[in-house]
Amino acid sequence: MKSEILAIACVALSLRSIVSMYSFSGFDSPPMYGDYEAQRHWQEVTINLEPIQWYTNSSNNDLLYWGLDYPPLTAHHSYLMGRIAKIIDPRFVELHRSRGFQSRSHKTFMRLTVLLGDVSIYLPAILGVCVCIDKSFQCKSKLFSFMLLAAYPGQMLIDNGHFQYNNVSLGLAAAAIAAILHGKQYIAAFAFTLALNYKQMELYHSLPFFTYLLAECIAQNSFRLFAVKLAKIATIVLATFFLVWYPWSGSLQAVAEVLNRLFPLGRTVFEDKVSNFWCSLNIIWKLKQHVSNHHMALVCLGFTLISSLPTNITLFRKRCKMGFLLSLFNTAIAFFLFSFQVHEKTILLAALPTLCLLTWWPNEIILFLDVSVFTMLPLLERDGLLVPSLACVLIYHLICKCFCSETKPSSELKAFLNISKIFMIVIVGASLLIKAPSRYPDLWPLITSVIGCAYLVLFLVWGNFRHSTCTCRTVKIKSM
Repeated sequence: MKSEILAIACVALSLRSIVSMYSFSGFDSPPMYGDYEAQRHWQEVTINLEPIQWYTNSSNNDLLYWGLDYPPLTAHHSYLMGRIAKIIDPRFVELHRSRGFQSRSHKTFMRLTVLLGDVSIYLPAILGVCVCIDKSFQCKSKLFSFMLLAAYPGQMLIDNGHFQYNNVSLGLAAAAIAAILHGKQYIAAFAFTLALNYKQMELYHSLPFFTYLLAECIAQNSFRLFAVKLAKIATIVLATFFLVWYPWSGSLQAVAEVLNRLFPLGRTVFEDKVSNFWCSLNIIWKLKQHVSNHHMALVCLGFTLISSLPTNITLFRKRCKMGFLLSLFNTAIAFFLFSFQVHEKTILLAALPTLCLLTWWPNEIILFLDVSVFTMLPLLERDGLLVPSLACVLIYHLICKCFCSETKPSSELKAFLNISKIFMIVIVGASLLIKAPSRYPDLWPLITSVIGCAYLVLFLVWGNFRHSTCTCRTVKIKSM
C-alpha cells in the first residue's frame, strides 16, 4: 500500500512539475504584471519592512502596487520565502528595484516554493482525508480517492501554472476536514483557524465547521461537559488568532488597517467575468448603475446566508460526517454564487469538499470538476496555459476511466453527462476558433461564466437534496 501511495504522489508531483514549465500570471506584462509578481512583491515587502508596516500605505509600500490583501499567515509565509530568496539572490527581493523581476533562476525558485507547499502540506492533507474517509465509512477506496484528489487539474493549474499558494490554505482546510472525520475536533479547530488566517476566502468553509463543532458541544451529556468542550475549542481558536496576529495586537488602528485590506468594500461586486449569480444578472440589469458598493455588499451577505442556511440547519439537526461533507459542498457553492468580490480561482474552495464526495457520486462529482475547470479557462487562456489545461483535463479523464470503470450511471444521468461534456467541448472549441465581435470583446468569457453559473445552481440544488435525504446510518461520530 505504501508503494502505491508513493507512486501516486510521484505522478501528482510530475504533473505539477510539467505545468510549472509553462507561463504564469503576468509574464512580460508591465506595469502590474500579475499574481506571480504579487507573491514576489509580498516577499520583498515583508523582509524589508517591519510587520506593523506590511499592510500600511507608505513610500516603501505602495498598496496600489499589489498591496498585501491576505491575512497575516500569508504574510508570515511570504516573509519565510523572502528570507530564502534573499539568500539565493538578493536581487529577487531588493526593495523597489526588484519590481517586475523575472529570470529563469527566479522562476525556478518560485515554482519550487509552490511544489514545497504541495509536498509538505497539500498532498499529505488530502491523503489524510482519504484515509479518514476509508476508516469512517468503510469504503475501501483510499487509493481511488487519493489518485483523483491529487490529480485534480484545477488546483495544479492555478497554483503551479497561474501561480498562487492555494495548496497551503486548501491543505490546512483538508487537514481540518480529516480531523473532523477522525473525531479530533480540537485539531480541526486549530487547523481550520490556520487556514482562515492564510486566506480569508476560507470563510466559504466556515459555517459547516462552526455548525458541526457547536453541535458536538451541545451533544455533550451535561452542561459542564458542554461548557468545558466549548471553552477548549474557543481557547484554541482565540490563541491561534492571537499568535498569528501578534505583531499587530498592540494597536487597534493596525488591526483595522489589516481588516480593511482583507475586506475591501471599495471594490465592485465583481471584476473579471466569473461564473456567479451577480455576473450573470449584470447582463440584463447593470448592478453598478443601480446599487452602491456598500449596499451591494449587504445584499450579497444576505443572499449568501440565506442560500447557506438550509444545509447548515440540516447539519445542526442531523450531525454526521457525511452531512458535514455535503454541507461544506453546498455552503462553498452558495458563497461562490452569491458573495461579494468573487474571483474565478475561488471555485477551488468548492472543489475541495467536492473531491471528498467522489467515492459516493463519482459521475456527478467528476462533472462538477469538469465545470470548475471550464469556468477558469478564460483566465488560464490569458496566462498562456490553454495547452496544459486541456492536457491535464484529458489525463484526468483517462485516470477516471481506470478508477471508475465499475460505476455505471443511469440512462438519464448518462445522457445528461454526455450532453454536458459535448456542450462544454463545443463552447471551448468555438471560443478558440471564432473571434468575438469587436462590439462584444468579452463574449466568450461571458458565455462561459453564464453556463458555469447555471451548472453551479443545479449542483447547489442537487447537493441540498442529497443532504436533506442523507440518513447517516453508516456514520458513527467518535467521541473525544
